[in-house]
Amino acid sequence: MEFFRGLFSNMRIRDIVDIIIVALAFYKVFKLIRETRAEQLIKGIFVIFVFEKITADGWLELYTINWILRNTMTVGVIAILIVFQPELRRGLEYIGRSSFFTKSFLEIKGESLSKTVDEIVEACASLSRQKIGALIVLERETGLNEVVETGTIINGTVSSNLLINIFIPNTPLHDGAVVIKEDTIKAAACFLPLTDNMNLSKELGTRHRAALGISERSDSLSIIVSEETGSISIAENGSLARHLDAKTLKQILMDMYKSKDSAPTFMTRWRRKDEQGEE
Repeated sequence: MEFFRGLFSNMRIRDIVDIIIVALAFYKVFKLIRETRAEQLIKGIFVIFVFEKITADGWLELYTINWILRNTMTVGVIAILIVFQPELRRGLEYIGRSSFFTKSFLEIKGESLSKTVDEIVEACASLSRQKIGALIVLERETGLNEVVETGTIINGTVSSNLLINIFIPNTPLHDGAVVIKEDTIKAAACFLPLTDNMNLSKELGTRHRAALGISERSDSLSIIVSEETGSISIAENGSLARHLDAKTLKQILMDMYKSKDSAPTFMTRWRRKDEQGEE
């Protein structure tokens, strides 16, 4: 008891603030790495650290293993920068997207907002009925210029007719992704990185894997229309929600175009569904 009395009697307000800030930082880091490859990598690093401490005492007399582990930990900082490059980039982008540094994304308001959403939903519903495959990426705070540069520049106002015509089979722009920024179609026939997630069903097609891939590398939201079944899916933050109807899709997009301070991401309400895939 004396120990705790002494501890708290010497604690200042700034110490409490310091502890709270560190706790919040650890919480945010945990949220970023949860259910990602980084979580497993951190577990592996922790195991190496524990073994290094155990063998360092010498009572096991595993001198060779200790030497290897000690040198591994010495270059650990450089290894972490290399191994965790995607996660570090994602974390820095998360900080850069915070409201402290930026305005709320997408300043489309009123009738313009409703019209943009209606055009996207109408196009997806039509493509779904016709079972025409489509992949639409909606840019948010993270710029997608490197993706736009891989496709054909359009810079046209979002319209259902234009989106439908782009994805008509055997047309020059149908094979690839469309990138939309605010109410403008920036480019079509764009190439997207495929997801590195090895736990996905092998039945998931290239469109779904590409949508997940770009969602892992940015804060974008992707809409996928299956070519086989006409099913509409959405990818965000490395997660996939499938079998959405037009009404649900419209509500998700309306929430997405609102201020991020007042509208949570759709994955907080539509958790990841089964990943029995199709293309």
